[in-house]
Amino acid sequence: MSEKRDYYEVLGVARDAAGDDVKKAYRQAALKNHPDRNPGDAAAEARFKEASEAYAVLSDAEKRQAYDRFGHAGVGRGADFSHAGVGDILSQFQDLFSDFFGGGGGFGRQERRGPPRGADVRVEATLSLAEAMEGVKREVTVTGQAPCGECSGSGALSGTKPEPCVQCGGAGQVSSNRGFIMFTTTCPRCRGAGQVIAKPCPKCRGSGAEPRQKAVVVTFPAGIDAGQRLRVSGQGMPAPGAGQPGDLYVDVDVAPHPEFERHGQDLATKAHLTFPDAVLGAEVPIKLPTGKQLVAEIPAGTQPGAVLTLEGEGLPFLDRRGRGSLHVVVDVEVPRKLSKKARKLVQELAEELASREPPARSD
Repeated sequence: MSEKRDYYEVLGVARDAAGDDVKKAYRQAALKNHPDRNPGDAAAEARFKEASEAYAVLSDAEKRQAYDRFGHAGVGRGADFSHAGVGDILSQFQDLFSDFFGGGGGFGRQERRGPPRGADVRVEATLSLAEAMEGVKREVTVTGQAPCGECSGSGALSGTKPEPCVQCGGAGQVSSNRGFIMFTTTCPRCRGAGQVIAKPCPKCRGSGAEPRQKAVVVTFPAGIDAGQRLRVSGQGMPAPGAGQPGDLYVDVDVAPHPEFERHGQDLATKAHLTFPDAVLGAEVPIKLPTGKQLVAEIPAGTQPGAVLTLEGEGLPFLDRRGRGSLHVVVDVEVPRKLSKKARKLVQELAEELASREPPARSD
């Protein structure tokens, strides 16, 4: 897998560039490499995706701050546009591209028409820390508006069909002259639809849509984190006729764990030691959220608050091979009550330690 280029290098701006300068640089790169200007040029398309990815991060203050601190790892895999389709990029940032390309998302794209597309749906899913570590397939329930099963989305009574609006002739707009100026407005009879339904479908009351639920199995990759979003193509609501179904977007959350904290792909936990264990050393068993058993080797003389790191025992990285680390924070437990014998032994230890000569200082 090729190394990602620095986002500032991609857009050719300084690291302290203002938002307007970032936007201007992206505008130039997008116009130059847009696929509609470079048909069949895979390299230009790749540069367009790379520039779009860089702009998506650097134009967002929060994402830019995370990128400045941690690089590409700070924004996660959700910022990767390399495998995204151009249409997906344009639709995901429709308001962003409309400013550049006149509202259509691309050169000439507003002129391309086809069957209407089904509605996109967004759902939320909360995973346990173990599921985030190992990955999981989870069934989610998708609810939204789908074409009416009775009228197939036409809104008209079965056996009939919508009729062209006689007022606008099916255009959805009407024009009128006022002096030398012509004004065009939305047709008041069909409300811009270009057609009217004389006999509405009784099931959907002419809307052409009805609420529908369906179950979708979603694959959550190992290492996914809270705040990331998965896109499941074609699993949104169906479209009327031959249109393509919408997409399903799953916003991910990860539930907190009582014994482990997550920091990116790293985990942190506490090892509770007795005073003798800290002095003499010990082997502390640790059970990961996945059930995997580990043993942390505590060296003799370990101090309270010391951190032992077990490499490769954290969560897998989404954008590269390997895993994060497990950090074990040592917590030495001091007994609140002592027996007479224990107190005597501790006193003897204190006297022994006090009688020892301090180590020689080297000047």
